[in-house]
Amino acid sequence: MSLKEVLVDELKDLYSAENQLVKALPKIVKACEDEELAESISSHLEETKGHVERLKQAFELLGKKAVAKHCNGMEGLLKEGKEAIEEDEDAPFGDLMITGAASRVEHYEIAGYSAVIAIAEGLGEDEVVQLLTETLEEEQAASEKLSAKAKELIAQAVAESEDDAVSEEDEEGEAAISKTSTASAKKPVRGRTKAA
Repeated sequence: MSLKEVLVDELKDLYSAENQLVKALPKIVKACEDEELAESISSHLEETKGHVERLKQAFELLGKKAVAKHCNGMEGLLKEGKEAIEEDEDAPFGDLMITGAASRVEHYEIAGYSAVIAIAEGLGEDEVVQLLTETLEEEQAASEKLSAKAKELIAQAVAESEDDAVSEEDEEGEAAISKTSTASAKKPVRGRTKAA
């Protein structure tokens, strides 16, 4: 196998990964409760369609037909994302699970594009490098947005957990007061009765 064949093989894998994402992202957008997260993923869907087009161009530059080789890694990551959606957790917890799944997808893609760019550089395929570097930069930007959104969602989750803890303490305190007043109301009054 030649280095160019390795490059083409890796591109086929990425081509499959990006096409799987194009199909999966609309469902993920629908599952988001946080509007900003939904908009961010929706915007990345449009970028992903552009990634597919860039990969087609990369194949053309290499004199090859754009063909996908099923990407099992992306399939597994999207399966995890689907499981996160099916958990159907309330906000911000459900959105946080979606953000985690989406972050794993981005990191997978960043690793894939970084590897392919290195191979293309080794072959002196500068136009391919330039095309794929644009995509890599968009993947990195998407990853940073997801990290920032995850921090916001974590802060919301912490605040919500603290509110729940305070209201539980209040309920426990009220229950204890209620028990005490009920117990003292039932207690017989002890005292001496005067003999007639």
